[in-house]
Amino acid sequence: MWLAVISSKSASFNPLSNALSLIAMKGVGMVEILVTLFILTVGLLGVASLQFVSAFSNADALHRSQAVLVAQQFSERLRAAAAPSVTGAGLVVDNQYYADDVYNFADLSCDSSALPYECFCLAIPASVPNCQQNQCNAAQFAQFDTYEVSCAVTSAAPSLLISLTCADNNVLDTDRCSAGARQQIMVTWPVENWQNQQRILNPECNTNKDSPHDCVTLDLTL
Repeated sequence: MWLAVISSKSASFNPLSNALSLIAMKGVGMVEILVTLFILTVGLLGVASLQFVSAFSNADALHRSQAVLVAQQFSERLRAAAAPSVTGAGLVVDNQYYADDVYNFADLSCDSSALPYECFCLAIPASVPNCQQNQCNAAQFAQFDTYEVSCAVTSAAPSLLISLTCADNNVLDTDRCSAGARQQIMVTWPVENWQNQQRILNPECNTNKDSPHDCVTLDLTL
């Protein structure tokens, strides 16, 4: 009888089988940990990707809102500078507003590597008429006005560029933008594609552009 009890206890307590069981249990736990770490890593990568895309979207939204404000301010400047046309019924601004080199400091140069605002806007350049302190004619005021607009643009964001075009309705007069003609203010900024996904671009924003750009346009008639 005692032999039977001892035999049964010996059968129930087998060090080898218990060790194998512990090893098996430890193996299952390690697999679970690895799976959990993998899922956690994938989740963190997804969160990082969403944050990166969100940063792109936020930057684009910021550029767009700043561009809208700058375009509206420039339209108000144009209306304030408008005067009756001598060749037709309506209002016009000086032809200097439509010169190609008066915006974005295209007619100015800076020797330093500073940002455009620091280079051109902390002090009025000598080649720009100072209409704050001196009397200016219409052409000089237009040059000073476009300089201030360029400073406002680069102050909002260094990558913003502004332009003014006119669909002239009378090419026979001396006005580069005749009374009643439609004018367009455009503010552009460079954009980047994410994960090689080509975004749909407005062709109007990418005329004569080497890289993708987005833009805000404002049409007005004086």
